[in-house]
Parts: sequence; structure tokens; C-alpha cells
Amino acid sequence: MTTQYENRPTDQQAAGTTGNVLSIIAIVLGVVAIIFFPIVFGVIGVILAVIAKFVRHERLSTVALVVSAAGLVLGMILGAVVASA
Repeated sequence: MTTQYENRPTDQQAAGTTGNVLSIIAIVLGVVAIIFFPIVFGVIGVILAVIAKFVRHERLSTVALVVSAAGLVLGMILGAVVASA
């Protein structure tokens, strides 16, 4: 016996499954970049945030881009201050 309803995902459910994964990873990398290896973690965070913004259209991508860029800059400034002391 079959029913008239099928278990197919709707467009709304399919779009909601992508989430903000790249944005969250970029935010974490931006925060880590303030303390550890800003040239590595900051750049990777910025790249992931740009991909999240323009390719995947995630909601938190703008926040991730700002945090990653700030982490990159602040980490480099903090590294220069510590190295000169």
C-alpha cells in the first residue's frame, strides 16, 4: 500500500542544510589568528569567508570576513610589538 505523500525534501529544507559552516570556521580562525600564526590562520579565514559570502551565500559570512581580516591585522601588529620588545 502506498500513500500519496513522498519523502522528498523541499527547496526550503535543502537550502537550510548548508548552514553557516564555512563562516563559523572563518570566525574561529580569525580569533585564533590574533595569537597564533596570523599570516596562516588569518589568510585561510579570509579565504573561507570570501567563499562563504560569494559562493555559498551564508548569513554569517560578513561577520566572518570582518573577524578574519581583523584577526589577521591585529595578529600581525601584536607580533610586531612582541618582536620589537
